[in-house]
Order: sequence, then structure tokens, then C-alpha cells
Amino acid sequence: MDARTELGEFLTTRRARITPEQVGLPVYDAGKRRVPGLRRQEVATLAGLSVDYYTQLERGKAAGVSESVLAAVARVLRLDEAERSHVADLHRGIATNPARPRRRRPATVRPMLQRLLDAFTAPAFVRNGRQDLVAANALGYAFYAPLYPDPAQPDTSRPVNFVRFCFLDPAAPEFYPDWDAMADNAVNLLRTDAGRDPYDRGITDLVGELSVRSEEFRVRWAEHNVRLHHTGTKRFHHPVVGELEVGYETMPLPADPGLVLTMYGPEPGSRSADALALLASWSADRAGSGATA
Repeated sequence: MDARTELGEFLTTRRARITPEQVGLPVYDAGKRRVPGLRRQEVATLAGLSVDYYTQLERGKAAGVSESVLAAVARVLRLDEAERSHVADLHRGIATNPARPRRRRPATVRPMLQRLLDAFTAPAFVRNGRQDLVAANALGYAFYAPLYPDPAQPDTSRPVNFVRFCFLDPAAPEFYPDWDAMADNAVNLLRTDAGRDPYDRGITDLVGELSVRSEEFRVRWAEHNVRLHHTGTKRFHHPVVGELEVGYETMPLPADPGLVLTMYGPEPGSRSADALALLASWSADRAGSGATA
């Protein structure tokens, strides 16, 4: 992946979704317009830029561009918080521009972080920017047992990948009752993380693999959508305990750049709370019988 190309394609897709009417421009030649959204000239005029300057920006030539210029373009294109952050990330990537993609060292968690995970009574896990499940507590591994080749005895020493499971594993639509929404979220989060480090070799390799093997992924990736993933609700169908609806909270780990902690919690007294308690009992029984947690 290249930050210059990514920025240009991202701005082009955002421009295509804004109509002249949305920004208060009169349309006298609707039948002659060759683009679905705003023209480059219209974006440039509304942002107070020359057409040539904005054209160079869409071509990824953003080195030295000021934050005020990016803010003006973001205002015209009506970018939300996630999209503004994505533009800023890509802009930093252009300034960095390493000679070749970097291969990160395998992500591991510190012993203190693992002890923190183990102290939670709810499912808790840590993922990296590539969306590998790096570490979890026992209930977290039990929650995501369907992602492993042998759900009855998952090999937790080998991380599984949420995006690969979503698009390549035939069990994913059953595990995710809202598969379309989960697929959108998975791609949008991966795109967001890729923007933070467009030269990460692990993300680049994953995107290449999934683009070849999954048309569903390829179509979504081409849309250049991004999102922030802080809090919300998700639905799952676990093969052991059935339907689960849980709230989630995510937070980056400042001491471990690139790692994100996620915790799940059901509504107290709900059927999902009972199901999660049953899953905890199942996990404890498996651990007691000598199975891998």
C-alpha cells in the first residue's frame, strides 16, 4: 500500500458522494455532468484552493500541505471524525514515506497485561492493527472458539485473524447473525488501521490475500470507508450457548502502540447474561479436564 495513492483514492471516493445541491451549488448542466458527485473545480472553489492545487492533492502530492488546507477540504467533503483522522494519518504516512514496507515484530502482550485480562470476569481480548487476536482471558478464548480450526481445543499460541475468518470461513455467517454489518465493520476497521500505518507489511499482505480470495472483501475495500470503533452492541450465535447480544468497549493501549483492548458485557439479567455465565462454566470445565483454554 502507498499513502499517496490511498489519499488520492480516498478523496476521490468522498468527492463522488457529495452532490452540488448538498453544498448549495446551482446545477445548470445536470445532463452533461460526467461525475456522480462534485467536480474537482467545485471542491477547489469551495475550499478556497486553485484547481491545480486540489488536483495535485487528489494525486497524493500532499507533502508540505498545511493542516488548514486539509481542514478546508474535509469541511467541503463533509468528512466525519473517522474520515478526518484517516486523512491526517495518510498525510503523516506521506511525510514518513519509508523506502520499503516495514515488517513489524510479532505482537505479544506483557505479563502484566495478560494478568489484567485474566482478572476480568467478562470476555476480554487484545487485537493488533492487522486484527489478529493477540491475547485473551479464558472466557475470551471460549467466546471466540469458533474461529479456531478445532473449537473444542483451540491452539491459542497461534493467533487467529478476525477479518480472514469473516470472509473466508464458511462458519462466519452462522457465528455473525448480522454478517453484512460485521463484514463492513471488519473492512472499515482494517482500512482505518492501514491508514495509521500504510507501510505495515502484515496489513498489506492480509489485504492482498483477501482481495484475491474474496470478492465480498474486494468490493468493500474499494469503497475506502473507515470508522472508529469505541463502543456499541454486537450479536453472535455461539455454537455452545446460542444467541448472544453484548455491549463492547474498546480502548488503545498507549504503552503498547498498535494494540487495542476490547471487553464484552451483556445486559444484566438478560438471556445473554445467562448464556455468558453458561459459557464461563463450559470454559472452566474444559480447563479442568485439561483442554486448552
